[in-house]
Amino acid sequence: MSSCAAPRAFTLNDFDFELPPELIAQHPTAERSASRLLDGTPGAVTDRIFRDLPSLLNPGDLLVFNDTKVVKARIFGEKASGGKLELLIERVLQGHQVVAHMKVSKKPLVGGLMHLAGGARHGGFDAVLLGRWPDENGPLFLLQLSDEPHALMEKHGHVPLPPYIEHADTEEDEQRYQTVFARAPGAVAAPTAALHFDEGVLSALAARGVQTASVTLHVGAGTFQPVKTENIAEHTMHSEWYEVPEATQQAIAACKARGGQVVAVGTTTVRTLESWAKFGQASGDTEIFITPGFEFQVIDRLITNFHLPKSTLMMLVSAFAGYEHIMGLYRHAIAQKYRFFSYGDSMLLTRAAPASQAS
Repeated sequence: MSSCAAPRAFTLNDFDFELPPELIAQHPTAERSASRLLDGTPGAVTDRIFRDLPSLLNPGDLLVFNDTKVVKARIFGEKASGGKLELLIERVLQGHQVVAHMKVSKKPLVGGLMHLAGGARHGGFDAVLLGRWPDENGPLFLLQLSDEPHALMEKHGHVPLPPYIEHADTEEDEQRYQTVFARAPGAVAAPTAALHFDEGVLSALAARGVQTASVTLHVGAGTFQPVKTENIAEHTMHSEWYEVPEATQQAIAACKARGGQVVAVGTTTVRTLESWAKFGQASGDTEIFITPGFEFQVIDRLITNFHLPKSTLMMLVSAFAGYEHIMGLYRHAIAQKYRFFSYGDSMLLTRAAPASQAS
C-alpha cells in the first residue's frame, strides 16, 4: 500500500538566492531575439538563443501573449508649498481621475494642489489630491487631473523603469521597454518575457504552425512589491485588471481539443488565464497568488524571465515547474552568467506533474 508524503510547507527564505549584482541587466540586448534562452526541459536542460524558440514548440501549439502597453506613468512635480514629489500612476479612472503611488517627504492634505511637470502655468499640468485609494486606509492615492490622463502622461511622463535599473529613462527605453505587439495602454511595468519577440521570431512561429492569441493584464507596480512575511500565506497580493477575449477562449479550447500545448508568454499571462479558469470571470480584477501546490488548469508551458529573490514570481514559477527544478535552473543560470530581470534573458519551462501524480 503506497502513501504520499505531506506537501512541503514553504517559507519566504526558501525562495532566496545569491545573485551577483553584475548579472542584473541594465540595458536590453542589441537585438530582441539575440537574448539567451535557457531550455529548462527536465533531463535536457540546454543553453540556447531566443530565436531558437520556434524549433522548441510544435505545430498546433498556442502561444498566448499579454498585449498590455506600458504608459509613461512616472511624473515629477511639487506640492503648492514647493516640496518635491514623484507620482507613479497605477490606474486611470473615469472623469480624469487616476490612482497613483506617491513619493514625497510629507504627504499633502486632501484637497491639496500639486504642480506636475512644471504645473499648468509653466507648460505642465495640475492635480488635486482627493484622498486615499481604494479606501481611507489604502496604500494608493486618488487624484483629479486637469486634463485627459493618457494624453498628459504621453506628453509629460517618463518610462516607469523598474527600481533595479539604475539609469534615467531614455529613447531606447521608450522602444525596448515595450513589446512589439503592445496594444492596450495601462501597464506601469512591461510583460518582460514578451520583450524578446521580434518580427523574425513571430514569422518563424507562424511558419512552423504555432498559433497565437492575446490577453490583457495591466501590470501594476505591485509586481515589484517585496514579500515581507516569512509565512508566505500571510502576504497580501496586489490587484491588477485583466481580460480574456472570447476569441482567445475559443483558441485555447481548440488547442486543447487538437492535443496542442498552451504556452504562456510571461507570468502575467499565467495569472490572467489561471484567474479566468479558477474564478470563471473573463475580465475584472485579480489578486491571484500562485504558490507551490497550486493546481494549474490552462497552462502547459511557460516562457519567463529570471525573477527577484523572495518574490511572488519566484513562487509562481516554482509552483509551475517544481521548486527543486527551478532552484537548479537558477543555479545553472547564475553559473553561466545569464542576465537577470526585466532586460535580462529568459527560460522555457514545462509544467511539473502534480504531487499527487508524481508520488
